[in-house]
Amino acid sequence: MISLYKFITDIAAWPLRLVLRARALRGKEDSSRLGERRGLTSAIRPAGQLIWCHAASVGEALALLPLIDRLLENPKLNVLVTTGTTTSARVLAERLPDRVIHQFAPWDRRAWVGRFLSLWQPNVAIRMESELWPNTLFALRDREIPIVIVNARLSESSVKGWQRFSVVAHKIMDSLTLVLAQTDEHATRYQTLGAKSVRVTGNIKLAAPALPVSLSDANDLSTMIDKRPVWLAASTHPGEEEIAFATHKELVNKSPGLLSIIAPRHPNRGEGIAELGKASGLETAIRSHGQTIESSTDVYIVDTLGELGTIFSVCPIVFVGKSLASTGGQNPVEPSHFNCAILFGPEYGKLPGHRR
Repeated sequence: MISLYKFITDIAAWPLRLVLRARALRGKEDSSRLGERRGLTSAIRPAGQLIWCHAASVGEALALLPLIDRLLENPKLNVLVTTGTTTSARVLAERLPDRVIHQFAPWDRRAWVGRFLSLWQPNVAIRMESELWPNTLFALRDREIPIVIVNARLSESSVKGWQRFSVVAHKIMDSLTLVLAQTDEHATRYQTLGAKSVRVTGNIKLAAPALPVSLSDANDLSTMIDKRPVWLAASTHPGEEEIAFATHKELVNKSPGLLSIIAPRHPNRGEGIAELGKASGLETAIRSHGQTIESSTDVYIVDTLGELGTIFSVCPIVFVGKSLASTGGQNPVEPSHFNCAILFGPEYGKLPGHRR
């Protein structure tokens, strides 16, 4: 299976390039940085020791920030952060400290990963949660670069899937230098698959700092909201906005003047959400368009990046998305920093690492 995976990814260079271009057309890749997915970049490796930290998307990347701050306490260290989404790149651009470089992670093809490692020559590779890409891990192992999995998690279903290919799983787990698991259950799952050095350190997301707040923007929002009752549906996914609209219609009879704020997980959905709101008979305003909250506004759509902390600061009640129309639920720690009353749907807790 390992040989087959290597062979397929080796011969798939041009198909993968076409996929990258198609994703760029849909806004899922940064067209100006597609080369980074193939290990190409104009960035220069800084002198000295370099720690490579990888996270899949926004939540995992933000959870890395406290760890990065601790690493940078050593003046001899520099940090390279890779992520897999354009949203995470835009968010990190505003939050990464000095001595930290961001790149998009190379796709798991041996030539591309090899090129990436030859350029950056990391001294240690830190990977968040369950980013276990075979070619990348084997390339790190062959170069004798220590691999640490932080905030490690594995679902029961993932373990069962890996166990069908136990030899492959063992080789992958054997390449890991250290696994720092969220819970005893996750630690046991890694050990079951063959990981040798496993420790339980808890969930790193609980140590994440509060999201930044723009005081001027928060004051402007408070002025626009005035004394209206307000609630926020945060990090919503497709299907949850319609539920939020129905909730607004039901609650407005009991709370006249109610303002509902929706901050979708993917900001590029803002205009589509506004159209759905209008189709439901609601008056909407879109923040990215410079529209303001008027007395007639029913739903205010925050389709911008880096403002969630500001919105939390003015909303006493927050619904955490991905818990109604999808599974798992987004991070409830973020609104908890602002003493918000937190609501979530019945699907929360159905992904590994979450507890009801």
